[in-house]
Amino acid sequence: MTLPRVPERLRAVGTARDEALRRPVHDARTAAILGIALGACFLICFLTGLYSHLQQHPVDWLPIPPRPASLYRVTQGLHVATGFATVPLLLAKLWSVYPRLFHWPPVTSAAHAAERLMLVPLVCGAVFQLFSGVANVSRWYPWTFFFPAAHYWVAWITIGALVAHIGAKAAVARAALARPGHPVAAAAPGALGRRGFLGAVAVAMGVVTVTTAGQTLPALRPLTLFAQRRPDIGPQGVPVNRSAVQAGVVDAAADPAYRLRVTGAVARPVELTAGDLDRLARREAELPIACVEGWSVSARWRGVPVAELLAAAGVDPHDDVTVRVESLQAGGRYRTSELNHLQARDSDTLLAVALNGERLDLDHGYPCRLIGPNRAGVLQTKWVRDLVVIRA
Repeated sequence: MTLPRVPERLRAVGTARDEALRRPVHDARTAAILGIALGACFLICFLTGLYSHLQQHPVDWLPIPPRPASLYRVTQGLHVATGFATVPLLLAKLWSVYPRLFHWPPVTSAAHAAERLMLVPLVCGAVFQLFSGVANVSRWYPWTFFFPAAHYWVAWITIGALVAHIGAKAAVARAALARPGHPVAAAAPGALGRRGFLGAVAVAMGVVTVTTAGQTLPALRPLTLFAQRRPDIGPQGVPVNRSAVQAGVVDAAADPAYRLRVTGAVARPVELTAGDLDRLARREAELPIACVEGWSVSARWRGVPVAELLAAAGVDPHDDVTVRVESLQAGGRYRTSELNHLQARDSDTLLAVALNGERLDLDHGYPCRLIGPNRAGVLQTKWVRDLVVIRA
């Protein structure tokens, strides 16, 4: 049985596709320019995200150093700002290449089939990363999976698909960029030309970046419209992600029987009351709180260096030890964190008792909290109860 109308429909789709591909916003040169920009943004997001993952999941052979003190503030701020800016860029890229989705026949060879198949993890992974990332910093979780783990593994899948796509399209992109572009006049009357289209994309990226980067850059704070957090709003001028009520530590933190304990592989265990910590807290340091959500703020902290507490417990400063910092919280993914030997020795790694000249607020970790240079905010453990020394 013959279907005479099918070829006509296919020819109509092909004609519409060919006409679209002749428009500057859909041609190979525009797609190549957007692809290079998108690849650069994804590489920045991947590398900064990988660094954030290593912060939270350290490996023995690559200890995170405590200096530069603001390194994590810069990398995570860049990660989130670039992620937001990539949203309009990805939409523009998909718009520029969508006519190719209607190519007929769908595949022309085994290599072409593999190339098109690799678009599935690339596009789906890119959309997932950007959607879940924006939702995470907005604290909206319309899913049941653990976001950091999913975000991490999908990042590897996406970057792998991106590398494969670059390998497949490198020659095509080079050829498209080497050819002289169509003049602006090549756009149909009333249609947007390549320069106008790329300019609009650049403006959209700039607007998104400027209106979100204020959560990291104080100079842009007045323009903070789309950022999820104003970093200058909160108790003692510093935001709070998790309050004492949410952590369930109100009674334990205010208990007169509270003791900070230094235990584990020590020559002599140490116990200190909140009053003892106040008397010993003579070290002051200007250090940032840098959240994985992208916001950060510098503050003045006063506390007791962890190195001094270890020395009081008889730990040799040259020993290769790890210090597990435990909170009064009964549970939760981030109730503990670890200091490697480099971080534990740094003179600005403190058990802080004061913030910006005032006794530490309960929501900021009273009676004491960990604050150290170049650490993710989730690792700056609040309501500290124990320092457990572990030898390598």
